[in-house]
Amino acid sequence: MNLGFPEMIFIFFIALLIFGPKKLPEIGRQIGEALTHFKRASNEFKSQLEDEIRNIENEEARKKSGPPEPPEAKPIALETIPRDGPARDVSPAAPAPTNGAGESVPVTPAEPEEPHGD
Repeated sequence: MNLGFPEMIFIFFIALLIFGPKKLPEIGRQIGEALTHFKRASNEFKSQLEDEIRNIENEEARKKSGPPEPPEAKPIALETIPRDGPARDVSPAAPAPTNGAGESVPVTPAEPEEPHGD
């Protein structure tokens, strides 16, 4: 539907006769506000649709590329591991210290030595 200049003048003249000169500017404002709201809503809908399409494309690209590869593991030097396994402490545990009556005495850790100021 293509409206030319003569058709627009005719529509304006009919609207002027129906609504009157005082009501016509108010109606024009209301129509303009309605068109602005409609345009804003359609732009928002369009941007949401584009965002969803972009998210779907990103997910598909991620699925096609597969899971990320794990970091490369460093090889273990075999000569550093003894053949009979790691060294274990096989010494018997020292008995708990006792006082003269055979009662256990709590052990306090020794104070670390302070370095000499040489």
